[in-house]
Amino acid sequence: MHIESGNPQDTAASARPRIGRRALLSAGAVLAAGAGAAAATALGRDPAAAPAATPPAVVPHHGARQSGLTYRQLPATRLLALDLPEAADRDALRGLLAAVDKVLAAAADGSLADPRLSAAPISSLAAVGPALAARLKLPAPAELAELPAFPGDRLDAGRSGGDLLLQVSAEHPWTTGVLTEHLLAAAKPSGATLRWNQAGFLPSVPDGETPRNLFGFKDGSANPDPADPGLWNADGTILVYRRIRMDTAAFAALPADRQELSMGRRLMSGAPLTGAAEHDDPDIYVKHPDGSYVIPVDAHVRLSSPRLDGGARMLRRGYSYDDTPDDRGLLFCAFMRDPALFTRVQNRLAANDALNPFLTHTASATAWVLPGSHPDRPLGATL
Repeated sequence: MHIESGNPQDTAASARPRIGRRALLSAGAVLAAGAGAAAATALGRDPAAAPAATPPAVVPHHGARQSGLTYRQLPATRLLALDLPEAADRDALRGLLAAVDKVLAAAADGSLADPRLSAAPISSLAAVGPALAARLKLPAPAELAELPAFPGDRLDAGRSGGDLLLQVSAEHPWTTGVLTEHLLAAAKPSGATLRWNQAGFLPSVPDGETPRNLFGFKDGSANPDPADPGLWNADGTILVYRRIRMDTAAFAALPADRQELSMGRRLMSGAPLTGAAEHDDPDIYVKHPDGSYVIPVDAHVRLSSPRLDGGARMLRRGYSYDDTPDDRGLLFCAFMRDPALFTRVQNRLAANDALNPFLTHTASATAWVLPGSHPDRPLGATL
C-alpha cells in the first residue's frame, strides 16, 4: 500500500453540442425549477433565495488520453478483467476495443439507451495485459511486464491478471453496475470472458479535501500532475493494480501515536511528522537530537518516498473496497511509464514497512493503458 498520493486532476468538462438524454434531463430540470419557483412565490417565499441546481458535468470521452486518467476521481468505480480466446488475433482485439469504446462514448455523452442511467459524469479507461500484448506482438511499451513475486504476497490467480482491463467510474455504484452489463454484452461477440471484477469507492468529502482510507488516514496527499510527461508514453501509460486486504481492527487497536509513527503522518491533519500541514513535503532526513529519524526508518511514508527513487513518482488513483467484514482494504491503482518504479518501492515496503502486519496483497495486475480515442478512431484502431 502506498499513501503518498493525491488527485489534482483537471475537472474541466465541456458538454457536447447535441440533444441527447442529458439535454432532455436538463430541460426537465429547468421546467421543474420553474414550477418550484412558482410554488415558492405562492407560499410567500423568495424563489431567488433558493440556489439553482448545477447540472451534472459531462466528461468528454474522446481525447488524446483516456478520461479515467485525466478527469478527477469519481467516488464509485468498477474494475473488470477480460480474457480473450487463445485463437484471437489483432483484428479480434480491435473489434472488441471498438465495441467497448462505443459503449463508453455513448455512456459519457448520455446517448446510451438505458433508462437506468441518469445524467452523471462517467470516466473510463481500457488497458491491455502483458501476456496478450506479447502473444499478438502489439506495439506496447518495452517496459510492460508482469510484476515479480514479492515477499508476503498471497495472490489469488482468479483475481489477478487479465488480457484486457477496463475501469469505469461514476458518482454512484448503480451506474458502474449498469455499465458493467453493457460492457460485458459488447465483449460477448468476441468470445471474451470475464476473469474478475472488483468494485471500489471513495468516502464523500468536501471539494478539495483529501479522502481517508480504511485505516482512517488521509490517502492522497502528494501526487504528480497528470500532465507530467514522465508518466506517459505516446499518450499511453502503464497501470499497476494491487488488491490489498487491510486488518482494520488490529490497526485501530494501536495507540494513535503508534499509528502515526507507522504511517509517518499525523492522523487528523495528514501532515508528515516533519511538517505542519498535509501537503508539506515529508523530509525523510530530519533527525531528533538523539540522532533518530523523525520519520522512523520503517515508516510507510519514508519507504515510499520519491527521494529514494531520484524523485520519480507514480500517479496514484486508489479506491477502498469492502467485500465482507473480514475482507476490506485498498485497490491500489498507480500509473507510470515504467513499472520497475513500483517494483523498487514495493521491495522496500515488503522488507521493512511497519504496516506489513496489517496488510496482505491478494491480487495483482499490470496493463498498458492505451492512448485515447476519437470519433473516427476508436480505442485500439492503431494496434
